[in-house]
Order: sequence, then structure tokens, then C-alpha cells
Amino acid sequence: MDALRGFLEDVKKNKHAKGNFLGFLHLMIGRRISRPDGTVISAGLSWRDLANWLRKIRWDTEDVLELGLDPDKLAPKDRERLWYAAISRAGVDTEKAAQSADRLAEELRKQGLQVSERPGQK
Repeated sequence: MDALRGFLEDVKKNKHAKGNFLGFLHLMIGRRISRPDGTVISAGLSWRDLANWLRKIRWDTEDVLELGLDPDKLAPKDRERLWYAAISRAGVDTEKAAQSADRLAEELRKQGLQVSERPGQK
């Protein structure tokens, strides 16, 4: 879990998901991410686990605007529910999300991380 926390904090700090938030959600749910030495950062998270992590590291709720959602209408006093609702409405299973995740995956690979291909891809 320390590897996942560090990864999420790095993505947040360096704004890797800015402008690509849908792809970030898709990537975190459906792809395997590991370090060059093979240490697994994430083997894919459930929506609930991802929502909990976004709450824990205090992800900027304004990022849901990229998904066409209003953060003030998504349980603003309960951050985990806010994130879960945002993920459920984002369309993380769409082709648009997969393409966005592919772009983010390439950026992460340039940093030396290993990111699996889309499910169903070789």
C-alpha cells in the first residue's frame, strides 16, 4: 500500500492526471502498474477502493469538472461518497476513457513505470 500511496501522491503533486482525469480513473481501475524492478504499485482497484484512496490523499474535488460533473452536487461533506459517485458517473468503461488511459500510460512508461495494456489488448 505504501507504493500505491506514493504513486498517487506523485501523480497528484506533478499533476499527471490534469486534463486526463477520466484516463487516470480508467487506469487505476483496470490496469496493472508496477515499478521497473517488478514491484506492484496497483493490480487494479475497485471503485470503492479508488474512492477511498482519493479521499485519503485529499485529491482536488475540482477535477470532477473534467468529467462534466459539479462537485457541489456530489455529497460534498462525504469525500468517499463524492469520489464513488464521480467514478460511477464518469464512464470509465468507455472507449474515450480507454484512449485517455493509453495516453497517460505512455507518459508513465516514459518515467520508467510498467503499465499493462488495456484489458483485451495484446
